[in-house]
Amino acid sequence: MSEKEEMADSYFHCTEGERAAFEAGIKLATVYHQFVGTPFNSASLESLERCIEEAIAVQPYVEDVNVRIDPGSIPQGDDIFAYSSLTGEMISVELTIRAKGARIKAVMRQIPELNYPLMYIEGIERSE
Repeated sequence: MSEKEEMADSYFHCTEGERAAFEAGIKLATVYHQFVGTPFNSASLESLERCIEEAIAVQPYVEDVNVRIDPGSIPQGDDIFAYSSLTGEMISVELTIRAKGARIKAVMRQIPELNYPLMYIEGIERSE
């Protein structure tokens, strides 16, 4: 652990699992609050997914990130009006965070029964 990491870590008064969950929440909130409203079309869908993944991957403790945008949300056609603005309902994110001895799998996806893009922890592992 670097000196900077140790210094930052000294501010956290929680378990390793809680720290990993905190970090996961930051990353999912970044996806939602930074990228919602971004215009895209069928030609830019994949590059937007990669852009979001790369933006999240540079943040501390990210081990893996996978972003999918619902292609059914794009208006059909090839004219200048055939684009959409990204909403939370369109985005599915799975990410893995490793903070010290804990690994968290966190997810953001639209839950139809809730009519809401829910962010939640799908699993947690602790190394002994």
